[in-house]
Amino acid sequence: MICALLAPLPAVALPSFDEVRAAYRPSEATLLARDGRPLHSLRVDMQVRRLAWTPLADISPALLRAVIAAEDKRFMEHGGVDWLAAGSAAWSNLRGSRTRGASTLTMQLAGLIEEDGQRRGQRSFLAKIGQSAAALRLERSWSKGRIVEAYLNLVSFRGELQGVAAMSRALFGKWPHGLDDRESAIAAVLLRAPNATPDTVARRACTLLTELQRADECRGLEAFTFQALNHNLRDLRPEAPQLAPHLARKLLAEPGRDRRSSLDADLQAFAVDSLRRHLSALSRQNAEDGAVIVIDNASGEILAWVGSSGDLSGAAEVDGATALRQAGSTLKPFLYAQAFERRLLTPASLIDDAPLTLDTGNGLYTPQNYDPGYRGWVSARPALAGSLNVPAVQTLVRVGADAFHQRLRGLGFASLKEDGDWYGYSLALGSADVSLLMLSNAYRTLANAGKWTPLRALPAREPATAPCRQGGCEGVFDGKPHTVGTPAAAFLVGDILADRAARAGTFGLESWLATPYWAAVKTGTSKDMRDNWCVGFSPRYTVGVWVGNASGSPMHDVSGISGAAPVWREVMDRLQRAAHTPPPTAPAGVVGLTIRFEPALEPPRREWFIQGTEQPVVRAAAGQALTRIVYPADGTVIALDPDIPPARQRILLRLSGPMPKGGQWRINDQPLPAGTRERWLPQPGRHRLSLHDGRGTLVDSSRFEVRALRGKPR
Repeated sequence: MICALLAPLPAVALPSFDEVRAAYRPSEATLLARDGRPLHSLRVDMQVRRLAWTPLADISPALLRAVIAAEDKRFMEHGGVDWLAAGSAAWSNLRGSRTRGASTLTMQLAGLIEEDGQRRGQRSFLAKIGQSAAALRLERSWSKGRIVEAYLNLVSFRGELQGVAAMSRALFGKWPHGLDDRESAIAAVLLRAPNATPDTVARRACTLLTELQRADECRGLEAFTFQALNHNLRDLRPEAPQLAPHLARKLLAEPGRDRRSSLDADLQAFAVDSLRRHLSALSRQNAEDGAVIVIDNASGEILAWVGSSGDLSGAAEVDGATALRQAGSTLKPFLYAQAFERRLLTPASLIDDAPLTLDTGNGLYTPQNYDPGYRGWVSARPALAGSLNVPAVQTLVRVGADAFHQRLRGLGFASLKEDGDWYGYSLALGSADVSLLMLSNAYRTLANAGKWTPLRALPAREPATAPCRQGGCEGVFDGKPHTVGTPAAAFLVGDILADRAARAGTFGLESWLATPYWAAVKTGTSKDMRDNWCVGFSPRYTVGVWVGNASGSPMHDVSGISGAAPVWREVMDRLQRAAHTPPPTAPAGVVGLTIRFEPALEPPRREWFIQGTEQPVVRAAAGQALTRIVYPADGTVIALDPDIPPARQRILLRLSGPMPKGGQWRINDQPLPAGTRERWLPQPGRHRLSLHDGRGTLVDSSRFEVRALRGKPR
């Protein structure tokens, strides 16, 4: 009767053993280093928990005996269908008795690999007939060993655990080859009732052990079973070292697909260790989080990506490499580079480091230096190297907030979504939010003579992909290569940031920044010491470090020089052991000469200049405050009030600093009448306001509009 039913069934093609094994996918994927070594394993498939395929030779003989005894006693004798068991089950069904069923291991395997997922696990009569036909064909082409191997890798044991490896690791904390008789019995009875209660499993396991003549193993079985099934399913810790969780979450998307990254395994491990050691030393100062990025300057490949301090952090899942935080003083080099490029300053130009109050139109802005006190006239070299705030703001006044904002956008700071006027003068001191990735690649642009290219998290031989496009990654992994600034300006800034003597006034001659090799480096600390940074480059590598708290809580007396700089120095030292690169050479258009100051505000020194701006003698009289027009700013629209007599409506012209000696206001190229000075009687129309020094040279200008409104009805 059954043979007659099987005969007309179409012979559906069944996959081979090799095809089944090749299609098998663990729920994990592994991130590999550039040399193929495993860096981090990550669970990707959240629907099922499967580990790597386990060969038959690595499965305990005790488990094989228990499974065959529990599921298919005549497995080694039948040809896919146990006709005796099927007949017995049929007779029991006719009598109305409860039957155990007659599905063989081969039939169950046929159901597991059935292509029609909707039929998988069905117990209808037709489904059983189909599985029987498939089992007969499997037995003709597969060996018994391959059948049981595939079955134990595909079958579900309990909950989400599928396959012998996941079951063995999760329930018993060992690999399948080490399962003993008691553990094997528990696993075998789970196949028929995966969600049974621990006491039911223990009772059935004891019955099975008795059948296997291992009744002595029943002692204490209930407690052991309860512990195995209710111990929160032991963490399936992967064998790969867990060194790059944040990048792994960005790159690994397909279950079972390992992916090679650009990371250097040894460097990644070193950076993780360095960050954790230094943060442990700062634990009493409320500093628990950090991040490290290392980039190859030439290729743009990321060699180390450390997103957090791991278990030292209360928010280890937050990626400090992509989180947006206030930049602090780390944006100053780009500001000075723009000023040098536009020939508004040279490294020898004197800037007034003195109390400064700027009228922003919405209130007064009074920048202060990190250290109390002011230095008076100071040249741009120590102003930048020593990270003086007031000279930086003075420089931004000259460059312009909007122009600087556009420069930062060109450097990849896609997080600066507002315009320059929105950030205002505080942009010079890093009030904008940036990510460590953005910042590090911008410094790499300085190392590459102003050439910006996107970063890579995959080796150069693989197609470039963006591991993340939002939340601190936009504008970093995508975008066309372009030039930002000039090689000459980039060289000047790099030379200043590598100048130990120039930074000595702020940091001393000996600090974490004073490397025995050439390296340009800058620190930064945000408001209330919530973030500190240290970013710098050698001719070959760029290293960026952030230290702070993911929660945003302030640290206690931790600055860039004490928090991030030690980690930066250790990582850079390690890189330089194998990279003996000479200092950069001056590009075309840069000249060097010895300069002196009159009076001797600073010692004579050899200085670099963009050709045409060189000045062998720098006189203090030439230094003057970088005064700019504050109101009306460029683009301002002024509406006259019809209820106020026109003669009483005056516009107060405001400057960012004192009027230059002999300075003069001009409206539409016409000098303001004597006596009016800063109080101009407005006239409807479009106007150009300009400021000129005593020699008539244009200092600044703005364009604005005055509109006359109609009077109100009375």
